[in-house]
Amino acid sequence: MLVGSIEAGGTKFVCAVGDDNYNIVDSKYFITEKPSITLKKVIDYFKNFKIEALGIASFGPLELRQDHAKYGYITTSPKLDWRDTDLYGILKAGLEVPIYLTTDVNGSTYGEYIMSRMTGEKINSLAYYTIGTGVGAGIINNGQFIGDLGHPEMGHVNVKRHPKDMAFAGTCPYHGDCLEGLVSGPTFEARLGKRGETVPQTNFVWDIMAYYVAQALIQTTLMFRPGKIVLGGGVMNGEFLKKIKQQFVKLLNGYVSTPAIDNYIVMPLIKHNGSATIGDFALALTKVAI
Repeated sequence: MLVGSIEAGGTKFVCAVGDDNYNIVDSKYFITEKPSITLKKVIDYFKNFKIEALGIASFGPLELRQDHAKYGYITTSPKLDWRDTDLYGILKAGLEVPIYLTTDVNGSTYGEYIMSRMTGEKINSLAYYTIGTGVGAGIINNGQFIGDLGHPEMGHVNVKRHPKDMAFAGTCPYHGDCLEGLVSGPTFEARLGKRGETVPQTNFVWDIMAYYVAQALIQTTLMFRPGKIVLGGGVMNGEFLKKIKQQFVKLLNGYVSTPAIDNYIVMPLIKHNGSATIGDFALALTKVAI
């Protein structure tokens, strides 16, 4: 059996075909252009394979309420060409297969949840944060995503400002100094005038950002008590992870118990940013079973 995956990003659409053991049979990506151009290329690609279902993990915001008139639409996206695009409807009409649609970060969340359980971890819940051009997060509990009125927007929570970062206004166009406005990739250029990959770990900005991320993870821990928190995205690296864990332990101050920190706050099991693809395969397979 073959199923499809689309990781729909603001820069590119990563398409893949896989089997029911989550093995990738074929993959291809397309630059994100106007919807009419990009979605036609995606449909033409999948028509080369006999897929039984399709999983889509897309940038948003998305309308995910199935009883809503615009279910499956990309709504108020900062990518203006994609605002009010019927992503689900266009792909459903073009491919005529069952589709599971969710957010890009939810796809990664599900991929990490499935892989964790496949490798023997006895967890029923997991939170996944991506820290890159933006910040997003998803939570899964007992195999179900958290969210009723819409998908979580945990990248836009407020955090306590670091005393040595008070002059920085933040980069979020909606909230200024929310989590995304303080720790996403563009904040390096806003603070330092250079790209994040060129900033050495000795620069104190990493400690400031770790302070903010740790606060968000504490909020997640206290509100949802997940079995594991996974941190992915282009900003993440091993040294940054260490700083985050140090701040987490310090700020939580033993208030509630968690698993050992090196097992609780981790980087993805699935390498090369492949979590969403595996998650999409798994979600597509749930549609085949219906």
